[in-house]
Amino acid sequence: MYAGSKKYKKRRMDWMDMEFKPQDPEGKLPTSMRFGPLVTRAKFFQLCSPEDLTLGRSLMRVGSMFVDDLKLQPPYTEARYGSVRKVFIVLKDDNAIFEGFQRWMVQNYPVDEVREIHGADHMALLSTPAELARCLADVAGKYAACIDDGVAPVPRCRY
Repeated sequence: MYAGSKKYKKRRMDWMDMEFKPQDPEGKLPTSMRFGPLVTRAKFFQLCSPEDLTLGRSLMRVGSMFVDDLKLQPPYTEARYGSVRKVFIVLKDDNAIFEGFQRWMVQNYPVDEVREIHGADHMALLSTPAELARCLADVAGKYAACIDDGVAPVPRCRY
């Protein structure tokens, strides 16, 4: 799954009960994938409540790995990718994207800041909502541009 990283090719995710199927007989469309209940619980929602797992499973749809789509895109450039400030939040207990690979992504696609959330699985919005909200609010407060809408007083920006 981790295209471009020889170091992490050995540590691939165990796909368990994932379903991979061609979308068309000719093979022109990307292979579709559907998360099964075992992989969903073990790799994506392992720290979430049973209710959140059930809700998440009910909202899942067939998707694709979109690797072939990425190959067709022009490479990232400072003009196309580097023009915005970026913060990466490492989810310390993510079983779907291991911490080592998250850090590899940061090394290969540098960001302005790296934050961490301990006790967060892949679905941090559900497993650690208060911590994620605090982290995002702090990032927004640090990096968001102040907007003068002509009505509200312009807050002081902190950078």
